[in-house]
Amino acid sequence: MNILLDTHVFLWFVIQSPRLPKAIYHQIETTPVVYVSAASLWEMVIKIQLKKLSADPHELAANVTASGFQELPVSVPHTLALEQLPFHHRDPFDRILLAQAQVEHLRLLTCDANLKPYGPVCQLIP
Repeated sequence: MNILLDTHVFLWFVIQSPRLPKAIYHQIETTPVVYVSAASLWEMVIKIQLKKLSADPHELAANVTASGFQELPVSVPHTLALEQLPFHHRDPFDRILLAQAQVEHLRLLTCDANLKPYGPVCQLIP
């Protein structure tokens, strides 16, 4: 199954963070198609503006394709899927990533244990 990277997983992959287990690096590198949502770039730009993240947004965007990932735009079907998504978690960025994963039949790769109630659409990284 193809995967969608949660925002923090994308960042950790790009900087080769030891927070990601070697098995997860291997999974990302061997999955046929790995997506990064446009919503993740939106979230990162907001964090840069709020001084919660120190990065160049243009470099982050370039890293999507440089890493071999595919950009996943946010579409109308993604936003409409939010209506059926339970409110286990209220973060709007996480919710749109969940909706995208459901609509596109992807697995969301995340470390966020708050997303566990959403079931098999999420793969929690230990």
